[in-house]
Amino acid sequence: MRILVTNDDGIHSPGLELLEKVARELSDDVWVSAPEFDNSGVSHSLSLSDPLRLRQVSERRFAVKGTPTDCVIMATRHILKDGRPDLVLSGINRGSNVAEDVGYSGTIAGAMEGTVLGIPSVALSQAYGKSGRDHIKWHCGERHGAATIRAILDAGIPEGTLVNVNFPDCEPEEVKGIAVTAQGKRDNGLLGIEERRDGRGNPYFWIGFSRQPFTPGNGTDLKALSEGKISVTPLKIDLTDEPTVTHFARAFAERKVS
Repeated sequence: MRILVTNDDGIHSPGLELLEKVARELSDDVWVSAPEFDNSGVSHSLSLSDPLRLRQVSERRFAVKGTPTDCVIMATRHILKDGRPDLVLSGINRGSNVAEDVGYSGTIAGAMEGTVLGIPSVALSQAYGKSGRDHIKWHCGERHGAATIRAILDAGIPEGTLVNVNFPDCEPEEVKGIAVTAQGKRDNGLLGIEERRDGRGNPYFWIGFSRQPFTPGNGTDLKALSEGKISVTPLKIDLTDEPTVTHFARAFAERKVS
């Protein structure tokens, strides 16, 4: 099995190194194509106005000056054009990708692009808590990564679907199981704008997140992580809301075009 590993935190991120190790538990044919720099939050964007720069870091390891989507396309259409991957793994992300994160995440986008190209794809992220980004329990995802991916592959990934895996913020032996979940929803008041002033008194702004206490919905990715469980969430590429198609079809059927 040929595995392509990518991420959005960049070619030198610790999560990428760990995912390479996890991938090698599954296969000895592992390739890496990851962004040259941190591309967190770029979602499923393409570099259409700038050229892509490709740098070989080491054997089977490449850095792309572009987004995670660019990296997957570069790997499948150029680096591995003579033998495309059988599996795309994206991550392990620094921090969870749950609820609304799914729409922003470059980690999710790496797996999304693999799915668009017809390759089974899994996104993986490691949650962290109040201890912060400098105290992430990477060994949780490292310990449980291969077994979780094997279980997903054994079950089979339907065409047009990617799988979003999140490891909880706990020690590996404290994980309380695996939960198959739905995408959750946070309080929309968590996102805000923070205004600051530079040395000359001119304003500039940061998008910020307020992590206030809230009760996650049952059966969601948020709930699973809060209970110390690994969250496994299937996500579809087709964003069509089928019930609403019927709703609008009826509404427009009653209108006449003038």
